[in-house]
Amino acid sequence: MARRMKLTKSLGMLLLGIWLILSGLMQITTLPIPEMGFLMAVLAIVAGVLILLGR
Repeated sequence: MARRMKLTKSLGMLLLGIWLILSGLMQITTLPIPEMGFLMAVLAIVAGVLILLGR
């Protein structure tokens, strides 16, 4: 019987997970995405604020 993965209901934790995956991918590949550093910083700030607010 296959078990289903359960996604988190916390938006902050979901964004943190996305940030961690993208951060790891940036280290092992050379993705030519302009302004990736800026986007990663904004994503980290939003995730951090939402986690601190408990959302």
